[in-house]
Amino acid sequence: MKFLIDNQLPVALAQYLRKRGFGCVHVLDIELEEAADVEICRYAESEEYVIVSKDEDFVYHAKRPGAQLQVVWVRLGNCRTPALLAAFDAAWAQIESCLAGGDRIIELR
Repeated sequence: MKFLIDNQLPVALAQYLRKRGFGCVHVLDIELEEAADVEICRYAESEEYVIVSKDEDFVYHAKRPGAQLQVVWVRLGNCRTPALLAAFDAAWAQIESCLAGGDRIIELR
């Protein structure tokens, strides 16, 4: 599994996922920080990345017919990075299971 972290989330999340042994990039790493959502979706699908974002627009892209996109939709309110990483820690087994099962949208609340 490889992950693409969107703009609203910190680079520290990408570092966290890399430490867990996953391929992971932040949009800043690949110069997509100003790209439209559709461009990010195209890139993620072509490179087989799971998008991690707070942006609900990616959910709509993942639901479109024929989409191969998987999205971890972060639905936490504004929080500091340690709280965000703790939420990922607490939910990681479920997130990983859902992704492996082919779920296209996984909500982190």
